[in-house]
Amino acid sequence: MSPSNPVLSHHISSQFNEDLQDVHTKFMSMGGLVEQQVANAIHSLLDTDANLAIDVQFKDNTVNQLERDIDEGLTLILARRHPAAIDLRMVIAMSKANTDLERIGDEAAKIARIAQNLCEEGESPRGYMETRHIGNQVRVMIHDALDAFARLDVDQALKVVMADVDIDREYQSATRTLMTYMIEDPRHISRVMNVMWVLRSLERIGDHARNISEQVIYMAKGTDVRHTSIEEIEQKVHQK
Repeated sequence: MSPSNPVLSHHISSQFNEDLQDVHTKFMSMGGLVEQQVANAIHSLLDTDANLAIDVQFKDNTVNQLERDIDEGLTLILARRHPAAIDLRMVIAMSKANTDLERIGDEAAKIARIAQNLCEEGESPRGYMETRHIGNQVRVMIHDALDAFARLDVDQALKVVMADVDIDREYQSATRTLMTYMIEDPRHISRVMNVMWVLRSLERIGDHARNISEQVIYMAKGTDVRHTSIEEIEQKVHQK
């Protein structure tokens, strides 16, 4: 959490400051855990590490508990402090981003379950190169989205939104490649399908990172940029 975040700097009520800062700290802790969950899930798959895959699935319970704690904290702030203007936007944005973080955790657990199954089967199927590449990209997206949230950095948020376009394109390309491979060699359909599910989870993680970044823009600019073209988002970010 960065003290330079203007939303967390000065309020009339010092108690409001403490309440909001406490929830923000939990949010960033959850973000760090989720980022590590994604990294570990990918490593468990690529390194054939069944124990790490099991650990990721177990730690999803901690992610879920943090989501509940953050929701409760934000609800109490709304009930007790009645925030307005940018403070209210902060609470709303954090609530929505909290849901996205939890869903990233769910996708990491899905990848870990698939990794555990593939570890038990042995030989690595096709598609691991694509998994490594797209996995590295979405990990950077999560990190950058959380960094943008901590610093209320709209330029960084825009960078994540634009990166999601590349992820979608690469996901579609990888899917076409693996579909062609399965047609040519049907013996490995089941195993390659598992890798395609991993790639689908990674693509969804990219979507959630984008959603978090869109909430940064909402906090900073007061503008809802969901379901908006990249060109329009860029224009709104750079408006004075």
